[in-house]
Amino acid sequence: MAQVDDLLTQLTSQVDAVDTVEDGVIAYIKGVPALIAAAVASATPALTPAQVQVFTDLGNKITAKAAEAAAAVTANTPAANP
Repeated sequence: MAQVDDLLTQLTSQVDAVDTVEDGVIAYIKGVPALIAAAVASATPALTPAQVQVFTDLGNKITAKAAEAAAAVTANTPAANP
């Protein structure tokens, strides 16, 4: 039984490490639209409306992809056993 317990401990550590990486990726992706918005806000007087639209579209695309990634992670993460 000790071998099974050791394997469970090892697997739990590996899953925790993956959770940490996924959480970091999701946080990063969610932060990118704010960075785009800040860049646009600081450069708006020099940008054309078409350029502003490109930034807006990119921000919207990243936000949508972040939602897709978060949904995929959630859908494919097994529920914890009590």
